[in-house]
Amino acid sequence: MTAHDPHMPERHALAHVRALGAPGPVPDAPITVNFHPDRPLADGRTVAECLAADGVYRSQFETRISSGALIAYPGGDRDHWEHRMFGGAYTGVAGRPIYGALNLAGHPDGAAPRFGSCHLVLHRAVSQRATFCLGDSHRQPDLVGTADAFATIWAELLDQVPRFGGALGVPATDAGAWAAILAARRAGSATEPGRTLDDYVEAQVHGGLTLRHHVEAVVADPCFRGTPTETHLHAMGVPVRWHAGFTLPAAEFPVLLRGPDTPALAKELADRYRRPVLDAEVLGRAARDGADTQLVKYLWHILVLLGRRPGVHRPAAVDTSA
Repeated sequence: MTAHDPHMPERHALAHVRALGAPGPVPDAPITVNFHPDRPLADGRTVAECLAADGVYRSQFETRISSGALIAYPGGDRDHWEHRMFGGAYTGVAGRPIYGALNLAGHPDGAAPRFGSCHLVLHRAVSQRATFCLGDSHRQPDLVGTADAFATIWAELLDQVPRFGGALGVPATDAGAWAAILAARRAGSATEPGRTLDDYVEAQVHGGLTLRHHVEAVVADPCFRGTPTETHLHAMGVPVRWHAGFTLPAAEFPVLLRGPDTPALAKELADRYRRPVLDAEVLGRAARDGADTQLVKYLWHILVLLGRRPGVHRPAAVDTSA
């Protein structure tokens, strides 16, 4: 009898996706995993508190919380998508892949900030057991690959640069300019947030994710300085870094981006917490106090698009049609 191989699901998933891609290496960029550190779990602990105590980042199938749609359960939409994406490799709840994005442009707010105000920066070696797709997997994209079968995704990224920058986040009109820009950003010159809501290369990490072995650093919003969340972040046992942060006066949340209920909630929260300028910490407090989950997500999306670093009052130069 053949002994049970606990790594068989991830090996099956990687082989399945590799066969759908085309030979070619993934760019030298880290995977980042965005998350909200102060959201509560079912046992009452926050995400950051749980990460510090357990040292393991778990999938939505296990945590039952999400910064997107809560659809990860046996028979749910995420279950069906993963069955298609990974050739039926996964069943049950445990051992599912962890979702992040490839931070090609070195954005200080992570590759996919719509999913959280903080992010884990994974060691480059983790990419060798990751699968990738262009765009979010809920769209069930056809352009997929692995670290050694990335060519089809890469070709489409190059095609996107002259048109609108795509997941590279490069506002260039010359496709030949992208390499130098990305290299400079990854070397540490990236200071402006990417503000990426939808346009990224999603990464699915197979085989588990532990802080001690797989995480280079956690990058957090400065609104958590001096709070219990900062204490939990430092207790994770990895370096803590800070990005510039997102703040926006409650009166400046527009109707056009996410509907009329969002500016109304922004003003309500400003009054409730006596905070005329909102940030991720205020939204987390609202989520823990039972505010409408979807509207809190919408407020966060607007913060990503329009927010500016604390103390900066000039409007952010972004496209509000997103």
